[in-house]
Amino acid sequence: MTKRNKIMIVGASVLALGAGGASYAIATGDDENTPPIKGAALDHASAAALRSTGGGRVTETEVGDEESYYEVEVTKGDGSQVDVQLDRGFDVVGSSADHEESGEQGDD
Repeated sequence: MTKRNKIMIVGASVLALGAGGASYAIATGDDENTPPIKGAALDHASAAALRSTGGGRVTETEVGDEESYYEVEVTKGDGSQVDVQLDRGFDVVGSSADHEESGEQGDD
């Protein structure tokens, strides 16, 4: 397969995800102890997490998270984040809203 064909396939995949109202970015683990999900596992985990959250954008992934085998962070259209926990079979075993501080201050 030529480099051009690979680029076209990747581009078509991104467009197909975007058309469905969901997308994912190149996702990385949060530190050196939790590597990112890669390859086909990234595709499966992202799809499962986006189904669970009803859409959004995958912004971070981890293999070997302390709560599950995979963790996928999804950022929703309103900016909120949800951490979706998946088992080895890509089944959702839990999720939680991510309440990290954004650094913004409200009006006093």
